[in-house]
Amino acid sequence: MTQWESLGKLAPVYSQQLHELYDRDDLPMDVRHYLSVWIEKQDWQRAAKDYGLAILLFQQLLENLDIQHSRFVFEESFLMQHNIRRYKNNFQKYQEEPCMLASKISWFLEKEKEILHSAELEEKVQQLRVEQEAIEMDSQQDLERRMAGFRNDMQCMEHTIVCLEDQQDEFDFKFQTHQMEAAADDKEKQKQWETLQSLVNQLNACRKRTLDGLHKILDKAGDLIETLVRKELLDWQRRQQKSCIGAPDNVSLDQLEKWFTCVAACLFQVREFLSKLEELSGKVSYENDPLKTQKPVLLVRADALLTNLLLNSFVVETQPSMPQGKGPLVLRTNVQFSVKARLLVKFAELNHLMKVDVTMDNDSPQLKGYRRFNVLGTKSKALNMTESQNGGMVADFRHLTLKEQKCGGGKGASDISLSVTEELHVINVDTVFDYKEMSLKLQASSLPMVIISNSSQQQSAWASVLWFNMLSLDTKASLVTETHPPRHNRLTFLHPPFSYSQDVNFLARSPLALWPQFAEMLSWQFLSATKLGLNEAQLEMIAFRLFGKQQSYNHQKVSWSKFCKENAPFTFWVWFDGILMMVKQYLADLWRDGLIMGFVTKAKEKCFLRKKQRGTFLLRFSESLIGGITFSWVETTLTGEPEIKTVRPFTKNDLEQIPLHEIIRNFQLMEQDNVPENPLLYLYPNTPKDEAFSKYYSEKSGENSPYIKYIKTKLMFVTTETKHY
Repeated sequence: MTQWESLGKLAPVYSQQLHELYDRDDLPMDVRHYLSVWIEKQDWQRAAKDYGLAILLFQQLLENLDIQHSRFVFEESFLMQHNIRRYKNNFQKYQEEPCMLASKISWFLEKEKEILHSAELEEKVQQLRVEQEAIEMDSQQDLERRMAGFRNDMQCMEHTIVCLEDQQDEFDFKFQTHQMEAAADDKEKQKQWETLQSLVNQLNACRKRTLDGLHKILDKAGDLIETLVRKELLDWQRRQQKSCIGAPDNVSLDQLEKWFTCVAACLFQVREFLSKLEELSGKVSYENDPLKTQKPVLLVRADALLTNLLLNSFVVETQPSMPQGKGPLVLRTNVQFSVKARLLVKFAELNHLMKVDVTMDNDSPQLKGYRRFNVLGTKSKALNMTESQNGGMVADFRHLTLKEQKCGGGKGASDISLSVTEELHVINVDTVFDYKEMSLKLQASSLPMVIISNSSQQQSAWASVLWFNMLSLDTKASLVTETHPPRHNRLTFLHPPFSYSQDVNFLARSPLALWPQFAEMLSWQFLSATKLGLNEAQLEMIAFRLFGKQQSYNHQKVSWSKFCKENAPFTFWVWFDGILMMVKQYLADLWRDGLIMGFVTKAKEKCFLRKKQRGTFLLRFSESLIGGITFSWVETTLTGEPEIKTVRPFTKNDLEQIPLHEIIRNFQLMEQDNVPENPLLYLYPNTPKDEAFSKYYSEKSGENSPYIKYIKTKLMFVTTETKHY
C-alpha cells in the first residue's frame, strides 16, 4: 500500500489535516493523487541537493502530467484536462530552479508521514484507553489533535514566508536589472514592464495568501486559548478546589503546561513572522500593498491573544498550608506555611529571571473588624526549574509566616458579623513576564483561606474551608470581546480566572448544600484520611441524623448553620470530625478492612443483630459522645429470646492505652458467680472474631500482654444492664 493510499483511509480529523496541508498551490492535491506511485518512488531529498537529478525528475514530472492530460482527453474529462494543463504551466517556473521544486515535494512527503505517525499513535492510544476515562481522554485527544494541526500550520507558514522572500528577491533582482539596463526600443521596454507587472501581481497574490494564512492561524490560536482557559484551566482549578477538601482528583499541571507553552511559543513566532513581513515591505512596496494595511491589525490580534494567554498562565499550584494542619487553606499566625506558584508558559530562557513576590489581601474590603496581616519570611523568589520534580517553572515558598496588624482604631462595632474562623483571606503572588519585547505584570491568587491564632480554632476553620470549596463555583473568567477589530467577532479572556472576589460575608449568607453534594464531601474526608470513603448505608445513617426519616434524601438541603452552628458545642461537624479524627489516629487499618460498620443507628443495629446467633457483634460510632466507638452483641435470655447489649463507648483516652482490636480480643463479661467470658464471637454478619482481627493481635497475650493493666482494670465488666450510647 502506498503512502497516499494509507492517507486516504485516515479518520476525518486527520483527513482534515491532509486537506489543510494541500490547501496551497506548491503541490496540487490532484497531482499528488494521480502521480502518487511515481512521486513516492523518487528520492526527492537527494534531488533537492543534486541539480542533475532534480532537472531529470522535473522533466519526468512534466511528461507524467502530459500522460495524465492525454488520459483525461480520452475520458472526455474537460475539467481535469483544464486543471492538469494549468498545473503544468505553474510548474514551468521551476525550470531554472528544479532543486527548489524537489525540496518542496520532499517537504510535503515528510509532512504526510507526520500525519500518518500521529494517526498511528492515536490508534494505539484508542486501543489502550480505559473505558472509565473515555470522555476525558476524547476531549484531551481532540485538543492534542488541534494542537498538532496548529503546529503543522506554523511549520507551513514558516515555509511560506521563506518562499515569499525568495519570490520577492527574484522580483527585486529583475527590477534592479531593468533599472540598470536601458531597453533597445519602446516595444522591448513595454515587454519588460509587462514582465515586471506580472511578477508584482504574483508577489501581491503571495502576500495576500500569506496574510490570509496568518489570519487563519490567529483564529485557531484564539479557539485554542478559549479551550485552554475556559475549559481546561477552569476544570483543573475546580479539581484543585475539590482535592483541597479530600477529593481524589488529578491536579497535575504537566499537560496544561505543554499546551500553554506550545501556543505561547507559536504566537511569539507569529510576531517574528510579522516582523519579517514588515522587513520585506520595507524593501519592496507598491500601491495597495496588503502588508501595509493588514500587518498592524495582525500584530494587534497576536499581542492581544498572547497577553490573554499569559495572564492566565500564572497559577497557585500548591495552596497555602501548614505542615501539621488539618488540611490546606487553614493558617495560623506565627506558624510557618508554604505556597507554590507556577508559570505554565515554560521557556528555558526565563529560568531564574522572573522574580515572584508574595503579598496578602491586595483587594481586601475596607471593613471595620476585618483583620489584616503582614507576610513575613522569604517572600521574594525567582521562578526556576530546579525546585520542581517534573521541571516546571515554579517558585516554592516554604518559610512564610503571618502576623496580624495592630489596629489603631481601638475596639468598637464591627462591619462584619463573622467569627475569625469564618473570615476569608487570600494570598497573592505577583511577577513580571518580560520576554522578546513583551512585558506583562502577572498575578495569581490562592483559594480563600482562614487564619487562626490558636490550635483550638482549627476544627471550626476547617469547616469553613470545606463549606466554601464545596459550594463555591466562582471559577469563571470574565468574558469580553476583543478590544481591537478581529477577523471574526469572537470572545477572548482578558482576566485570569483565579482572582477570587473576596466576599468576606460568604459564610454569613452562603447557599444551601444539596444532600448528594454534602454527602460526597463527607465521604472525601474519610477517603483522604484512611483511603476508604463512606458507603451508601453509612451515608444514609448520617442523613437520618440530619433530616430524620425521609423517603429520599436527594433533595434535602443542609445549611451552614445546620452543619456547624446548631446545638453548639455539640454540633454536627464537631460530632463528625471527632469520629474522623479518632478513626484517622487509632482505627485506620480496621476501617480500611471494612471491620467497622461505624455509622449505624441504634434501631438499625437492633434490626441487624436480633436475627443473628449469640455472640454476633458489630462496631459503631457513638451518637451521643464526641469521638466514641462502641460495640453491641447478641445475648440469649433464659427464655431463648435475643437480647442486644452495648458496652460504654471507648474514646481517645482508652485507645491511647490499648488498640481497639486488643479490647475486642480481651473483653470479658462476668455475671454474678460465673466465670468471666468474652461474649464477642462473630463479627457481623458471621465472621469468627479471631479470623477478622487476629492479624492485628499482639504476639503476647494473657498475663504477658503489654496491655494487661488496662485489661484487668477496664475490661472486666460485672453487669447485666444494657445502656444506650
